[in-house]
Amino acid sequence: MLRLSRFLPSASRRGFDLKESLLSGSLTFQQAVSTSAANIDDNLSSKKYASYTVFKGKAALSIQPILPSFSKLESGGSRVSRNGSIMLTFFPAVGPRKYDFTKKQLFALSPTEVGSLISLGPAESCEFFHDPSMKSSNEGMVKKSLSITPLGSDSGYFVNITVVNSVEKTNDRLSVPITKAEFAVMRTTLSFALPHIMGWDQALTNHHPSPPAISKPRVERPHPDSEWER
Repeated sequence: MLRLSRFLPSASRRGFDLKESLLSGSLTFQQAVSTSAANIDDNLSSKKYASYTVFKGKAALSIQPILPSFSKLESGGSRVSRNGSIMLTFFPAVGPRKYDFTKKQLFALSPTEVGSLISLGPAESCEFFHDPSMKSSNEGMVKKSLSITPLGSDSGYFVNITVVNSVEKTNDRLSVPITKAEFAVMRTTLSFALPHIMGWDQALTNHHPSPPAISKPRVERPHPDSEWER
């Protein structure tokens, strides 16, 4: 479990006012690409963070872009070694304007899953399933599902996350209603972030077309005979 003691108010580690902390900028955090862990970078001064958070009565939902990782090539260039993602973080409410950060649930959307969410119609729904330990000895121990379902009357969506942990024998479910306006912000933000989490913005900015060669204007010298005719 990620410990954020140096970022949280000393009076309380649980049930603190997450909304005020986020709005004031006193809470700073970074999630890893995995949906099962998060890491804090010791060198925070040079990094920039941005998120969009929706606070509701029973839970809060925050979305944040995670940039891709690049690896060096022998030619001197670099290529994407791991795509970025859009990290969804759910916080359960423990009281009015208070959310328990220690019980957060993470779900990282891949570029294709982001595309599914962006293209969602007013009456459509979608669902994604993740296993953070897939292709390892712990496969199947933790299963996550994320579903987006319409509220009805074209008024917004429910964003639901379910996490089943067979080791701890827990089954957590959080649901956040998103209004039509809030979903419009999410759709626009995700559309803007999509090429960035794929690394396309860096690939394109590093390949500027070569400017055309500038040739000096050719000066037509008059024929010598014309000088004699003047």
